[in-house]
Amino acid sequence: MPQDVFDPLVARIQQIRPSFSVGQVIEVSANALRVIGLNRVAALGDVVTLEDGLQGEVVKVEPAGCLVMAEGSAAGLRLGARATHLGPRLIAPGKHWIGRVVDPNGAPIDGRPLFPGPKPRPLCAAPPPPTERRGLGRRLDTGLAAFDTVLPIVQGQRIGLFAGSGVGKSQLLSRLARGVTADVVVIGLIGERGREVRDFLEDTLGPDGLARSVVVAATSDRSALTRARAAQTMMTVAEYFRDQGAHVLMLADSITRFAEAQREVATATGEPASLRGFPPSMAQQVMSLCERAGPGAHGQGDITAILSVLVAGSDMEEPVADVMRGVLDGHVVLDRKIAERGRYPAVNLLRSVSRSLPAAASEEENHLIALVRRYLGAYDKTELMLQAGLYAEGNDPVTDTAVRLWPALDAFLASESPGGAVTAFASLQKLLEPETIT
Repeated sequence: MPQDVFDPLVARIQQIRPSFSVGQVIEVSANALRVIGLNRVAALGDVVTLEDGLQGEVVKVEPAGCLVMAEGSAAGLRLGARATHLGPRLIAPGKHWIGRVVDPNGAPIDGRPLFPGPKPRPLCAAPPPPTERRGLGRRLDTGLAAFDTVLPIVQGQRIGLFAGSGVGKSQLLSRLARGVTADVVVIGLIGERGREVRDFLEDTLGPDGLARSVVVAATSDRSALTRARAAQTMMTVAEYFRDQGAHVLMLADSITRFAEAQREVATATGEPASLRGFPPSMAQQVMSLCERAGPGAHGQGDITAILSVLVAGSDMEEPVADVMRGVLDGHVVLDRKIAERGRYPAVNLLRSVSRSLPAAASEEENHLIALVRRYLGAYDKTELMLQAGLYAEGNDPVTDTAVRLWPALDAFLASESPGGAVTAFASLQKLLEPETIT
């Protein structure tokens, strides 16, 4: 009988502890609890069980005691309540998690039992050593013409989707989850509305997308600790499959909500707000999370990460967006004006960049991409003049060509490419050939 049949049982036995340290609650507030008796055994991030089954996490350790954030309402908790130290939080993902929906603690939330995998893993792990990581890999087919040509995604790349609410971000993520070539897909729904989680699973992602995915979900009503942990769990699950040699596509919606949850935790520990309300540690938390994705070391697989960022009022200079642009290998901006006129995905190509170029495309393909950007840029500069009736044809050949090509190029960016990049580039070349100006 295969040894892996007993792996779930072995994992459960390994988590059994013969004894526990017990402390006492001496202060209760809306955000945190102060516990004495555990400061010699507890470390940052350790789990503490309080009375009535309420759990908390150690967020600060002092000589006089520990600061613990509860993962639910502390209403009814009294002074003198017992606090039991459970140790570091671990999850044990396995290949049988594919097709399942779990919470940030690794517990199933899809109504079916789920056994742990063979080996527990910490939620905060170090990325592969920078000197041992491989470079970016091959170009990936996505099924969407824009990403198969002018904004390529390559294996191991980390790319951000920057968008406001209601611009088609979740819809685009689901299309990429179904279309991008990968061995397994790991999806993190961080701080999503409860109704939208089911809609995403059943309608947006669909049964075929879920069949090759592991979904980690934490709804908006969960505590800040739980919402922040959803991103860490998502990354830990992706790292498990990467270490098995698999190519993992990881989709996060959204990193902004992860940063906002971390802000609540940092505020409770007394860290001052500085970056438009965000604490200084926000940048390090976000960068540490993103750095764990990307190409693996030799013998490992890769994590191709597509991370959404909510930008209020399309402000690309707000703190989370600014930090993310600096750590990613490209960013895609979804424009509300484009979405309002009915073109999806509402990608603003002129504000979007894939740092996999020019290496991800041939010389001829890079020439076509440059032409597309040239014509779209020329049209963008002339659009107001066209609307005002001030444009006169014949003054500039490039602008004349851009005006004639714009409807076809706009339609191309919204089209699908079931044949992959080769077919998409052939269609783009056919579109540009009659009008090309060298």
